[in-house]
Amino acid sequence: MNSSLKIYNTLSRKKVLFEPLHAPHVGIYVCGPTVYSDVHLGNCRTFTTFDVVVRYLRYLGYQVRYLRNITDVGHLVDDVDEGEDKIAKRAKLENLEPMEIVQRYTVGFHKVMQQLNNLPPSIEPTATGHISEQITLIEQILARGYAYVANGSVYFDVPAYLKNYPYGELSGRVVEDLLSSTRDLDGQNDKKHPADFALWKLANSAHIMRWPSPWGEGFPGWHIECSAMSTKYLGQVFDIHGGGMDLQFPHHECEIAQARGAHEHAPVRYWMHANMLTMNGQKMSKSLGNSILPKELFLGSHPLLSQPFSPMTLRFAFLQTHYRSTMDLSADALKAAQIGYKKLMNGLRIAKRLTEPQSYHAPNDKLIAELLKTCERVLAGLDDDFNTAVALAALFDLAKKLSQFEAGQLSLADLDAASYARLKTTYIDITEKVLGLVEEQPKTEGLVSVLLSDYAAAKSEKNFERVDALRAIAKSMGLAFKDMKTGITWTYDEA
Repeated sequence: MNSSLKIYNTLSRKKVLFEPLHAPHVGIYVCGPTVYSDVHLGNCRTFTTFDVVVRYLRYLGYQVRYLRNITDVGHLVDDVDEGEDKIAKRAKLENLEPMEIVQRYTVGFHKVMQQLNNLPPSIEPTATGHISEQITLIEQILARGYAYVANGSVYFDVPAYLKNYPYGELSGRVVEDLLSSTRDLDGQNDKKHPADFALWKLANSAHIMRWPSPWGEGFPGWHIECSAMSTKYLGQVFDIHGGGMDLQFPHHECEIAQARGAHEHAPVRYWMHANMLTMNGQKMSKSLGNSILPKELFLGSHPLLSQPFSPMTLRFAFLQTHYRSTMDLSADALKAAQIGYKKLMNGLRIAKRLTEPQSYHAPNDKLIAELLKTCERVLAGLDDDFNTAVALAALFDLAKKLSQFEAGQLSLADLDAASYARLKTTYIDITEKVLGLVEEQPKTEGLVSVLLSDYAAAKSEKNFERVDALRAIAKSMGLAFKDMKTGITWTYDEA
């Protein structure tokens, strides 16, 4: 196992050495989508971040159990909305059953994840499929005196919890600040303290999604579902809990409180949070007209876009910025990512075409040392809190060397078997298996083969007018012809 991987732990606010609880087994829980609308780009960045985390841990040899839940209960995400049932609201608008809405947007979410080449989780539990586990967990919290029943609802008792544990340590908030910013809301009169939060809500007559419980028919609070499902599949203590930075408070803060309230110890060893995504320096929102859906980006159908961008271009764009940094997504940034992605794929095509020399010269120690150092930089970036931006920069340096080898400017025979294998496997495996960046083959592969054959014939016949015409056709397809000593091939046009 890798002994140098460091992770930034949000709870301790520093990078720490990754030491799994039960190595080589690693448990990871990531908060999934609430399925009453299309998944947005910020979600896509978060899920892509943790896809790379899972991929790299598996690359290092860990056995990862990766959970990503589906929130299909219908409540919104905090007590401010008093459990407003967004799924039921959408169902009424469209004259559908709530579970039809859930199914539609769950399928849409999975489609986008597949387009981005995000691996499916080991387990994808749903909130509605774990109501009994949530009720059991609430009963445990009640039994330990950290919750109370009020008119058919159950609330977590923050003041009682504060007698034994801190509240706000993950987000850095203090209860006094929470009190000063809490609004008076209808339905919160049942609370003993404004900072208390709902574990179970009594359903009113209009609430469609409801379940029987010891306290009456109702529905679970937002925070309890993740605590119940992570405990069931990963145990009372597990390794990594991830999500977007916006979930630090109240969601993840409340998960910590619920776990301690039920089991008397913290649930997670390493908290990880992906930062915000902005568009042209502004927070994405419908009111500003800068909220772009993945399908709009892939089709180029949003007014802010002058062209479509492929799923792999978007994935590359995500990975160009460290996950803890705010990322600005603009048309210019996407165009730059498109060029970078093509450069990386051209290197990948070369790496896969390389064949090991039948024999080697005397080893060029300087060249070998340079290549091995660059390969180490790739891994060093990933070991430094999954810094994909650093890993990509090193891969680009390897891509330059690969191009020089293919062009004959450098000779593979100056390497040795070990360094040749290291160069090839590092580039291919890190690009595809860890970063999840794969080649998006031209949809007209047959046409590309014909164009390549025609181009070779035109070159041979010195029909330069035809050569220029074929180059123009290839460019319109995002491709370019490459003349080499060993023959003619095509590459992705990086212009």
